[in-house]
Amino acid sequence: MKKLLVVLFAAVFAVVAVIGGRWLIYVTNTSDPLDEVGIELNSRMPEPLRKWGCARLKSNFANRLPPYGCMAVGGQDWE
Repeated sequence: MKKLLVVLFAAVFAVVAVIGGRWLIYVTNTSDPLDEVGIELNSRMPEPLRKWGCARLKSNFANRLPPYGCMAVGGQDWE
């Protein structure tokens, strides 16, 4: 039973690390703010992380249209 819990914990940790790492790479090192996987991950993050990610994207791509999840109400401006 203990071994099963360790394996389950390791699997959950690995999934969180992969998804979190992919999101972090998107918001900090992307060359394209319209990356589909990055947009989806960022839009599903908890609000504080999403807002931080949107702020990072805006600092790099302020002159481009914002991705889904970072749009203001009108859809043309950053949050």
